[in-house]
Amino acid sequence: MSDIVDAEMLALFQTELELCKIGPGQTVAILSGGTVRADYAQAFLCAAQNLGATALHVNIRNHVVANSNAVYGKTPLAGNRPAIEALKSADMVIDLLGLLFSAEQLEITNAGTRMLLVLEPFHILKKMFPTEDLRRRVEFGGKLLAKAKEMHITSRAGTDVRYRLTQYPVMTEYGYTDEPGRWDHLPSGFLFTHGDDGGVDGTVMLMPGDIIAAFRRYVQSPVKLTISKGYLTKIEGDGMDAALLNSYLESFNDPRGYAISHIGWGLNERATWYHMVETRALSAERAMNGLAFYGNVLFSTGPNTELGGDNDTPCHLDMPLRGCSLFLDGQQVLKDGEVLIPEMRAPGR
Repeated sequence: MSDIVDAEMLALFQTELELCKIGPGQTVAILSGGTVRADYAQAFLCAAQNLGATALHVNIRNHVVANSNAVYGKTPLAGNRPAIEALKSADMVIDLLGLLFSAEQLEITNAGTRMLLVLEPFHILKKMFPTEDLRRRVEFGGKLLAKAKEMHITSRAGTDVRYRLTQYPVMTEYGYTDEPGRWDHLPSGFLFTHGDDGGVDGTVMLMPGDIIAAFRRYVQSPVKLTISKGYLTKIEGDGMDAALLNSYLESFNDPRGYAISHIGWGLNERATWYHMVETRALSAERAMNGLAFYGNVLFSTGPNTELGGDNDTPCHLDMPLRGCSLFLDGQQVLKDGEVLIPEMRAPGR
């Protein structure tokens, strides 16, 4: 593992840790696997030390990279008590491994340790780097969503789905974390919650140009998703996309994979929808452009453990949708993908 650190990377990561209020008297733990993202690990170690913090590196060797096959919640950290305890003792963990939806992530953050997931390529980190204004807008949206009892999403293509919202909290992601026990993802820029168990009903239309993140693929043909009492009950369409979704969900042999997961919208104006065409992206890490895209609706299926639920299925699908309208208790938040609430609009929008 090389000790050479790229100067541009070091400067960016130091700015990130400053946003996270890292300084003297704090401990930052870097979690990585083998030689994967070794350059990130070294740069974060140096950045933390430059800010006067104590830094340590927890490296899990000979692992399969978490989430590499879009299987969530199963990590090579499982059962490694010394490593888990070391991470819990830190003020902040930089997760370069991929603990999303895992019991290990929940245990560490429940201990009061804040955590930042960093998986994307460096040019994506630079392009979508967080700002305090992004945080302000995301947190405003989070407060708005937390008050709502119902979300209604429609589209000109035929989406018409309602979520009852009385059971789960709201989660905000803006790309950094300075509060004990708080998890975030660099980069990001969106907010979400879960519908009540059994409380999601209606139709979602996937249309050409929408994204199925797990497939690293833009939708090519219309797909009609029928939802009843919080579960996908029918996937219809004449093209390859409906067939792929059906076969993918069936492959897990887990009825919980058909559950409706988180729902929210994106607010990062630096994200681009065309990213997979521009970069020929083939890795799951580059999905964040679609997830955080300004004015999207982030529809998903699968687990709900992030917000305290008990569905820990490894089958998770994020499906960012363009051009939708979104209402909270009748108040329109998005109109055909346009952000209507002034306090959430990006500068110049």
